[in-house]
Amino acid sequence: MDKTIKVALIGQPNVGKSLLINALCKSSMKVGNFPGVTIQKAEAFTTYKDYEIKIIDLPGTYSLYGYSPEEKITREFVLSGDYDVIVNVADSTNLERNLLLSGQVLETQKKMILALNMSDEAQNEGINIKIDSMKELLGVNVVAISAKTKENLDNLLELIIQTHTQEKYQNKRIYSDSIEKEIIKITEFLNEKNDSSIKELNLTNRELSILLLKQDEDTYSLIKEKPIWIELLPILQESTQNLYKSYDTKNIEDIFIVDLHAFVSGIITETTTYKNTEQESYTKKIDKILINKYIGIPIFLFFMWVLFQLTFTLGAAPMDFIESCISVTSDFIKENIQSELLASLLADGVVAGVGAVILFLPNIVILFFGISLLETTGYMSRVAFLLDGFFHRFGLHGKSFIPLVSGFGCSVPAFMATRTLKNKKDRLLTLFIINFMSCGARLPVYVLFVGAFFPADVAGNWLFGIYILGAILGLIMAKILRMTAFKGDDEPFVMEMPKYRIPNWNLVWFSVYSKAKMYLKKAGTFIFAASVLIWFASTFPIQEELQAQYASKIELANEEDKESLEFELQEQLIENSYLGQAGKIIEPIFRPLDFDWKMSVALVSGLAAKEVVISTMGVLYSLGGEVDETSDGLMQAIKETIPLKIAIGYILFIMIYNPCLAATVVFGREAGGFKYIVYLFLFTCITAYIVALIGSIIANAILG
Repeated sequence: MDKTIKVALIGQPNVGKSLLINALCKSSMKVGNFPGVTIQKAEAFTTYKDYEIKIIDLPGTYSLYGYSPEEKITREFVLSGDYDVIVNVADSTNLERNLLLSGQVLETQKKMILALNMSDEAQNEGINIKIDSMKELLGVNVVAISAKTKENLDNLLELIIQTHTQEKYQNKRIYSDSIEKEIIKITEFLNEKNDSSIKELNLTNRELSILLLKQDEDTYSLIKEKPIWIELLPILQESTQNLYKSYDTKNIEDIFIVDLHAFVSGIITETTTYKNTEQESYTKKIDKILINKYIGIPIFLFFMWVLFQLTFTLGAAPMDFIESCISVTSDFIKENIQSELLASLLADGVVAGVGAVILFLPNIVILFFGISLLETTGYMSRVAFLLDGFFHRFGLHGKSFIPLVSGFGCSVPAFMATRTLKNKKDRLLTLFIINFMSCGARLPVYVLFVGAFFPADVAGNWLFGIYILGAILGLIMAKILRMTAFKGDDEPFVMEMPKYRIPNWNLVWFSVYSKAKMYLKKAGTFIFAASVLIWFASTFPIQEELQAQYASKIELANEEDKESLEFELQEQLIENSYLGQAGKIIEPIFRPLDFDWKMSVALVSGLAAKEVVISTMGVLYSLGGEVDETSDGLMQAIKETIPLKIAIGYILFIMIYNPCLAATVVFGREAGGFKYIVYLFLFTCITAYIVALIGSIIANAILG
């Protein structure tokens, strides 16, 4: 016998699936996407009694027949049969909601185990579930477990092996008398006909009868091609009419939903007793404060303020350390490698590229730690509930808030955070709006320009204004997109309100670790490649004749003139490099905004990473590439060469146009393909151009 068992793990959101898979096979966890989509899945292996058990964590879903991509993927996987056993994880403290999905899984007649998780919490709340009775009524194996305390996990593994090795059997999913009557009628007709073409469908006659009564589109399209359809159709029509009369509705979906609720209610009544319902009140007590209509939002803003303060204050020290390491490494390479070209490639291309990624890792880890902490307690669901009404006015979903907030740190994890949005339209809209939330990489550019034109005592106010303006523009664009590209009615979605729980540190650790790993893997690859590309474009073609001319001038110059000649050489080299040539080509595009070729080149380099804008400007304005946003020389050069009214348009353009290359690629993956990258580029660049033009006109009218 094959000693490998493939398990499909299915359950509603927040039932502890991830914690369970982590507890069962912590050391072998792998995270990836389902083929062709960006929806995340975890796969893990464990061994038990000489069996290798492969567990596939399917997306959390409330239904097998819903609208969201997660629901469709889970349904397709369950129906595909590409596994041996289904383990349906349910929350023991909320059986009424969780067993609705279990009832739908039972309808598929696959080999299934019902794992009642959080059994320890259920006992504490006085909920007593008769496991044996439930097993008898459902006709499948049932086990009470706790992923948190690891209670009965060996029993679950034992049942997986037992269910896999035993022959397939019919579970006891039953329907109301009126539905069962029609199922029997159609089944008897199919039994009598014993049609060979029906057997090709690989369904029992009862399963086929149920699917026909439910008006399953796939089944209908298959059966319509069979000769038996002519005789079957009148029987089916009669059965359907009988159900319409029995349930007083002509919506077959409603009929089966009513029946499902009745089935679940019956199971709970037969198997579950509640001894002390008062213990659940702690959740309601906390909710009275945290989702209070007057103080709920201020409390949430306070939590976010604390999180951002921690992100930037705690992240500052490791960032400084990493920055120092990068600087030391670059100097070491330049001092110890004789080939200037190779040294430049390694120091300015490779080390700078890798450093640009690692530099922001502390912020990413702290931000995701805080968000994971709030998510695992159940608080984030309340935040989505609080903001849902306000965001809907702008066409956004309440759950859009977390990705948008994350966008202030870095767009890469923000784009990835949109996975919490079930509806594709909501997800796409949020993906497009995240770009308006100024990421941390734009901050140095803002600091540079604000520092150049405004005194230090009011610079903070201007910075705050830039961030607020970006958020306001984002909300306005969300409304416009909802009315044009993403117009239509909202699809129904239930706002989930799980109970408050103490954070599980293993789950928080895994969440932070996996996201940080993905950030390094995805963002690192593209920023690294882009940095090398920028280095190549700014270094080639090699201009030996120009370098020789300046070498002789520098040799003859006094100490005071040497530095300015070296900067002048750098400016000439850049102007004649591929990067400079590109800037000259695109300069006419930006002429209405009064951006010269240097500003244009800096914008192009910012497509790779916004931080590159500053170093590019440092080189272009003959100050060297190692300047930063606090460089007085660069601030002075900008103030002298760029008028304020043009600088305002430039900042507006920086604020809106395309995110960095790494974020753009991640955006494409999350949105669904390359065409969305093109849409994002056109959308952000055109919007940035228009806003910058309007800003320049207004600034020109005011400043003269």
